[in-house]
Amino acid sequence: MDRDFSSVKRIVVKVGTNLLSDHQGIDSHRIEKVVADIVALRQQGLQVLLVSSGAIGLGAKELGRSTAVKRTALRQACASIGQPILMSHYRAAFKRHGVVCSQVLITRSELNDRKTYVNLKNSVQTLLDLGVVPIFNENDVVSTAEIGTAIGDNDRMSAFVASKVDADLLVILSDIAGLYTKDPRKDADAELLSDIPKVDDKIFSYAGSAGSVFSTGGMKTKLVAARIAATAGCATVIASGYEPDILCRIHRGEPIGSHIHADKRMGQRFRWILNSNPTGTIWIDEGALKALRSHKSLLPSGVVKVDGIFQAGDVVMVNNIAKAVPYYNSSEILEMAGCQSKDMPRRLGKGKADVLFRPEDIVFLDYAD
Repeated sequence: MDRDFSSVKRIVVKVGTNLLSDHQGIDSHRIEKVVADIVALRQQGLQVLLVSSGAIGLGAKELGRSTAVKRTALRQACASIGQPILMSHYRAAFKRHGVVCSQVLITRSELNDRKTYVNLKNSVQTLLDLGVVPIFNENDVVSTAEIGTAIGDNDRMSAFVASKVDADLLVILSDIAGLYTKDPRKDADAELLSDIPKVDDKIFSYAGSAGSVFSTGGMKTKLVAARIAATAGCATVIASGYEPDILCRIHRGEPIGSHIHADKRMGQRFRWILNSNPTGTIWIDEGALKALRSHKSLLPSGVVKVDGIFQAGDVVMVNNIAKAVPYYNSSEILEMAGCQSKDMPRRLGKGKADVLFRPEDIVFLDYAD
């Protein structure tokens, strides 16, 4: 299928660790090539946001380490050392083109909380209006998987960013030309999958799990990112960053790399719900689930049990098949589980909602199917 990106106005570009560095450290020439390509897109009237890996690897090499950094505290220390090094290279490269760049460090917390998510979106819009190129990275110094603030990898983060800022196209640049049927470095029969309408189990089966000693990504994480972006109505191209003028050629519609199609675009609130980490789970019976599928509200009579501790307004799972934003906290829902709506004022007081959440507060995980 021909690629038509002529209507694209906003692009998120993700650059991988392997692309930016070698065994000696940062490769300034490669950074300059990425920056020059971004500047060329801007000159065509496009807005470009950059998600860049490399901070942990740069920090490790600054400390003289050449092996994988696995311990959380050490990875955080390396990120703290490497982040200003990475930004100094970007700042110098953009400055040579008369362009200002900025640093945006985020964690899962900023994406999960509706208020900070809106603040982030507004801040990014202001930067773009000022002609600035925002450069995103995960705030590895404070984010950890143990406390639920880690996004996990910059492939996934680039998709979250694309979703939050209403991007039209996500470009993931790596050291491999796209998704192949087999590992092209080992098998001469490997074929590049140029056009991917949907990321399903068959597509995932083609992806290996390899990443470099300093990166956390592999092809699987890139496909996960593409699927996240697709639900936001954003197409994805996975391609080699070693190709000359790669970004401009992708924008022109050249058949480079693997193109993953966009799904129908969700509303912003639905996207926020879908991409937020759930803080608990509400388990409901079959009758209640059928009602939700029919775009009806969840009544307390359909609740079977509640897992986790959460507040009203948090994002929670529903039977592991949907995400929702309840009007009540976990203790209140436990108290009213199984009761009739008419009994709620007596249990919780007058003026309270007589449902746990309404159709506009729920997103089924098979939305894009």
